[in-house]
Amino acid sequence: MRIRPQFADALLAVALTCASVALGQESARQGWNALDARGYALAALAGLPLAFRVRAPVAVLLWSHLVFVGYVACGYWPVVTSFGPMLSLYTVASLRALPTAAACAALMVGAWMYAGVASPRSAMVSVVAQALVFALLLLHFGALARRTAELARRLRQEQADRARREVAAERGRIARELHDVVAHHMSVISVQAGLAGFVFASDPPTARAALSTISGTSAEALEELRRMLEVLRDADDEAPGAPMPGLGRIAELAERIGAAGVPVTLRTLGTPRPLPPGVELCAYRVVQEALTNVLKHAPGAETEVQLQYGRNQLVVSVVNGGKGGGRGVPHQDGVPTGGGHGLLGMRERAKLYGGSVSAGPWSEGGFAVTLTLPTSAGAPPGEEGTSG
Repeated sequence: MRIRPQFADALLAVALTCASVALGQESARQGWNALDARGYALAALAGLPLAFRVRAPVAVLLWSHLVFVGYVACGYWPVVTSFGPMLSLYTVASLRALPTAAACAALMVGAWMYAGVASPRSAMVSVVAQALVFALLLLHFGALARRTAELARRLRQEQADRARREVAAERGRIARELHDVVAHHMSVISVQAGLAGFVFASDPPTARAALSTISGTSAEALEELRRMLEVLRDADDEAPGAPMPGLGRIAELAERIGAAGVPVTLRTLGTPRPLPPGVELCAYRVVQEALTNVLKHAPGAETEVQLQYGRNQLVVSVVNGGKGGGRGVPHQDGVPTGGGHGLLGMRERAKLYGGSVSAGPWSEGGFAVTLTLPTSAGAPPGEEGTSG
C-alpha cells in the first residue's frame, strides 16, 4: 500500500522525535542536564518540523540547527537533537544544487564544533573529524539520491515520448490501410460512373454530363485523398502490394502461429457474414497483435481465438493459458496504461471504428484481449458454430 509522501514525512518526524525523547532519558548518565519541560519542548521543536523537510528544505535545516544550538546552550546532551540537522542536510543535498548543500554542510560542521566546545569532556579532534565525515557522507548520499531522481524523471519522459511516437506510427499505419480501403471504393465509383455515362439511355447528354462530373470529381477526390494521406507515409515505406487481410485469413494466421509453437484454436459463434473491409482489417490486426504477444511472452500456452457475430457487432477475443474464452472475467477493463505499445495500437485502431478493447489477466489464469466492433449492417439471428 502506497503512502503519500507528506504523510510519510510526518510519520518520520514523529518517529525521530520519539526516538530523541527516549534517548534523552540517558542525558544524566552522560554527564549532561536531565530533560525537563524545556528540554522536551526543544526536542519536539527540533524533530517535528521535519515533516516539512521536502517542501522547505533549507528553512527546515536552518530551524533544526538553531534549535540544536539552543539545546546545547541550555546544557542538554547534543546527541538528542542531532537527528534533525543530519536528516535536513541529507534532504537539502538531495533537492538543491551542490553550492547550497555545501553551505548547509558547513553550517552543520560549525554547529557540531560549537557542541564540542560546550562539552568540557569532548575531544575536539574527534568532534571535528566526526562532523566532517558525517557532513561529507550526507552530501554524497544526498547528491546520489538527486541524480537517481533526475534519471528516473528523464526515463519516464523518454518512455512517454516513445509511447507517443509509437501511437503516432500506429496511426500512420492505420491511415495507410484506411487509404487503401477508401481508394478501392473510390476507384469502383469512378469506373462505374464512367461506364454509366456511356450506357445510360434516357436524356443521354444530361446524364453523360452529370456522370462525367461524378467521374471527374471522384477521381479528383481520390487523388487529393491519396496526396493528403501520403504525408503520413515514411519516405522509405513501401505501399502494400497484397490485398489487405480480413477475417477469412485468421485461420491462416492461427496456423502460422501454431507452427511457431503456440497451439491456437479458432472458434466461431453465430453466422459468419461479410463485413466492411475496415472492420475486418481492424479485427485481423488486433488478433495478429494479440497472438504475437502470446508468442513473445507465453510461448507454448494454449490459445483460443473466438469470433462472435452479433446482430450489430462483432466480438473478437484472444485468450491464452488453456482456459478457453468466456469462462472467466478479466481483472481489469480497458487497455492498461502501463502496457506495451501494441496494446496502445489496438486501442487506437478500435477507436477509429467506434469499438473498444479490453485487455488484462483473467481470473482463471492467462491473459485475455477482447475487441468489440460495431458493424454497419444488421444480421439475422445466427446459430453458433465451431471451426478450428
